[in-house]
Amino acid sequence: MVRRARRGDRSGTGTALTPRGKNGKGGHVVRLGVSLEPDLLSLLDSWVMERNSPSRSDALRALIRKELAEHELGDPNSDSVASVLLIYRHDAPNVLRRLTAVEHRWGPHIRSSSHVHLEGGSCMQIIGLVGKRDEVVNAAEDLRGVKGIAYGRYTLGTPVVAGGTTGHRHPHSG
Repeated sequence: MVRRARRGDRSGTGTALTPRGKNGKGGHVVRLGVSLEPDLLSLLDSWVMERNSPSRSDALRALIRKELAEHELGDPNSDSVASVLLIYRHDAPNVLRRLTAVEHRWGPHIRSSSHVHLEGGSCMQIIGLVGKRDEVVNAAEDLRGVKGIAYGRYTLGTPVVAGGTTGHRHPHSG
């Protein structure tokens, strides 16, 4: 059975090129059909509503970007970013001195640091990191491992899925 291309389909695959808005890249999007089992479609629709997506298409784009980011981050040399969340008591012995020492050690990878005073003598620090994935992970682990940190967690990502880079360069990499 031969499928006819839909109007606007230049590929013969059943997809159609559609002009994109002024924020779009390349001027076109490709419209395609996706076949899903009813149960999976129901789960997708529930997820679309939970995340307040404007459409199924927006939700599917988010899922695809997430998977592509995870694939990209499988490479230890991939261009990566991380946000590190640290919670600690500012009066814990030497915690600020230790944290500052680690921040200086990873200085070329730190793009931002925000310190927030919480109630009851505790503080929150949020640190933005850039670099190769392995370097970023090592820096995040080093930061959250500082003695006196009560809670430390990091989230890893890559700007590649948004068409960008970190701009992080090593002096020895020309």
